Amino acid sequence: MTTEPTPGRPEGATFLVTGCAGFIGMHCAERLLARGEQVVGIDNLNAYYDVALKQARLARLTAHPAFRFERLDLADRAGMAALFARVRPTHVLHLAAQAGVRYSIDAPDDYTDANLLGFAHVLQGCRAQAVRHLVFASSSSVYGGNAKLPYAETDAVDHPVSYYAATKKANEVMAHSHAHLHGLPCTGLRFFTVYGPWGRPDMALFKFTRAMLAGEPIDVYGEGRLVRDFTYIDDIVEGVLRVLDKPATPDPAHDALAPNPGTSSAPYRIFNIGNSTPTLLLDYIDAIESALGTRAVKRMLPIQPGDVHSTAADTAALRAWVGFAPATPVRDGVARFVDWYREFYRA
Repeated sequence: MTTEPTPGRPEGATFLVTGCAGFIGMHCAERLLARGEQVVGIDNLNAYYDVALKQARLARLTAHPAFRFERLDLADRAGMAALFARVRPTHVLHLAAQAGVRYSIDAPDDYTDANLLGFAHVLQGCRAQAVRHLVFASSSSVYGGNAKLPYAETDAVDHPVSYYAATKKANEVMAHSHAHLHGLPCTGLRFFTVYGPWGRPDMALFKFTRAMLAGEPIDVYGEGRLVRDFTYIDDIVEGVLRVLDKPATPDPAHDALAPNPGTSSAPYRIFNIGNSTPTLLLDYIDAIESALGTRAVKRMLPIQPGDVHSTAADTAALRAWVGFAPATPVRDGVARFVDWYREFYRA
């Protein structure tokens, strides 16, 4: 079957996807392969969560003849330099990271190695190979203690409330320095609570579904009053690929006396990518109950250290840049996850 050309699709491209065995990484790599791209994926397959799930995701990719996998840790400086020299990617989608807000309180060294040192190695590889575009995962967590909602890229992000968030903000400023000094087009995407099939076991949807099917109580933090801008995975992938195909450019309206944090005089852009439909945690749980056909036994608990009360994305900048913003209703996305979970685990 011949793949139809994608508007704006780069010619003669080789895509390097870091974290390809991860939730978002697998989905993005699959979409790139489906449209006929050459994709090289790297992952260290660490044990932060179930390695068997990561291997199952990876198996979907390795079945494709245009995909090549290399097991590699981002913190391996020599290994990363050799990889970039060998692969010579034209585009890099950097999704690998040590994830998790709460875990960053207990294991900060893991975040330093993966999110700071590892990202430095990605930037150095991109510079050495004159990569056409680096797109990297940031996070809505960079907004930290901001009380203004919805969050916009023009807002300051100077008060992170977790070390994970601090590393993601650091990634943004590290990328900007490379865009400014070396002309490397860099785009950072601030993801808002991504969920869907093949999702992470440490995320609420996965944990709640597993517990409810087992007849166990669920831990509901913030007494269920927390609000999140839950964003369905297919919308995330669509946004990521559209951005990947449109390299960052300098903002002609950049004003050094009143700079916009989301753009620059360098080829650098930052975009929110969220559903713009903030959902109360109790309503999210209700959607899971509806999809499962069972009621949850809720154990109400206070908000955890490092968490924020609410998130909401202003996606006007993303829509203006690529003509797309996420919009999948939460109940639809949750139902699709439950269908996948029951099939994958035969639950």
